[in-house]
Amino acid sequence: MKLIRIGDLMNSSGVRFGTSGARGLVSDMTDEVCFAYTLAFLETAAASSPTHRVVLAHDLRPSSTGIARACAAAIRHVGKEVDFCGPIPTPAVAYHAASQGLPALMVTGSHIPFDRNGIKFYKAAGEILKEDEAAMSAAVVALPDDVSPGELPEINRMAQGQYGDRYLRFFGSGALSGMRIGFYEHSSVARDVLREILEALGAEVISLGRTNDFVPIDTEAVSEADALKARQWAREHRLDALVSTDGDGDRPLIGDENGDWLRGDIVGLLCARYLRVDTVVTPVSSNTAIEKSGLFARVIRTRIGSPYVIAGMAPALEEGRASVAGFEANGGFLLGGDILRNGRSLKALPTRDAVLPILALLAMARKRNCKLSEIAADLPRRFTASDRIQEIPTERSMDLIERLAASREALNRLLGALCGKAVSLDRTDGLRIVFENDEIVHLRPSGNAPELRCYAEANNPERAGELTRESLGRVAAALS
Repeated sequence: MKLIRIGDLMNSSGVRFGTSGARGLVSDMTDEVCFAYTLAFLETAAASSPTHRVVLAHDLRPSSTGIARACAAAIRHVGKEVDFCGPIPTPAVAYHAASQGLPALMVTGSHIPFDRNGIKFYKAAGEILKEDEAAMSAAVVALPDDVSPGELPEINRMAQGQYGDRYLRFFGSGALSGMRIGFYEHSSVARDVLREILEALGAEVISLGRTNDFVPIDTEAVSEADALKARQWAREHRLDALVSTDGDGDRPLIGDENGDWLRGDIVGLLCARYLRVDTVVTPVSSNTAIEKSGLFARVIRTRIGSPYVIAGMAPALEEGRASVAGFEANGGFLLGGDILRNGRSLKALPTRDAVLPILALLAMARKRNCKLSEIAADLPRRFTASDRIQEIPTERSMDLIERLAASREALNRLLGALCGKAVSLDRTDGLRIVFENDEIVHLRPSGNAPELRCYAEANNPERAGELTRESLGRVAAALS
């Protein structure tokens, strides 16, 4: 047996906490590393749980089953039973765990490339927050001499069934009758359950792009290939809408009848509108149409990442606000409290979810008897675009951001010719710059991978795209 401090393990392995959960290269996520992280979770964040079961599930990445086996071995090592739910979406794991009062682990790297993976951790009350990560990082765990993983137990199918029933009860069996929906399934772990839900609600579903090879779909940086593919599918199959999710089913992609993908923050705004939410919590990277629309009594801005959104929802929930929800620029929707509409109840799910916003927007279009492209027509004309530079170490990104924040001269040299004069800087998360023409450029290192992200906002989509491309091009040159 040997004692290991998780903070030291982070430095030696490179597996460390990102925006949500522990992430690292698959080659670094050894049995020992995964075993140690699981012990740290069970001995700190989940230590107060009186139950003898721990929920465990995984996505469809090639490495996920092996990592899940190592996590299962650690759960058994502390004398607890593994409630294994197999390959299901992250929000389904969270919903099942909350309903049973159990802690949970979800093995997933979400949208990041297949050579990386991760583990998300959930207490019975919901996903761990930053203070839980700090406690886990400081933990010292005792690893046995043999951490060899065993076999995974038989799959408990209840979690997937509960997840589907949540939406069927709220939206009703005919909510999507007559709609023709294309479903870009790729390697999403949500591909089977989401199809079942759509069909049970009355939609005709056309399966598209299903593959057993892992596809890292990033809903904030949709590739040009996926954008072209979507338009071709929309024309070929005469679709009313096109839907997809990222790898673990907690971030949605929703395309209109033309195959044009909607931005995630607008998806979140529309979902909150459909649910008649009182208070919205969203990161600083989300579109300012949220405030400009006047649809919500209160808008709270946070750092990027679901733990920050959850923390931002807490005060509003404690105040007894009528309804509280959060969403991110990636479209993942977090429901802070129960919603009651037309005598039907939708239980809270305060973790990122892709299915709720997909169903809400489709149901909204059907109820209004309009095209999906028309449901945002009355919103303020603000458009966002985003992209990233990959394989940029976080330290280099942060150094550039610090230099730009400290010197208006450096900022003007980099972006002045493109955007004009900067009138305000927001350091909530990275560097968000508002220019005199009301355009916005936001630079931020990713919390999950060695990437530098750029979010841009303007009064038309073409200009937002131009701002993103040009800003990243200038940043790349500055970093070279």
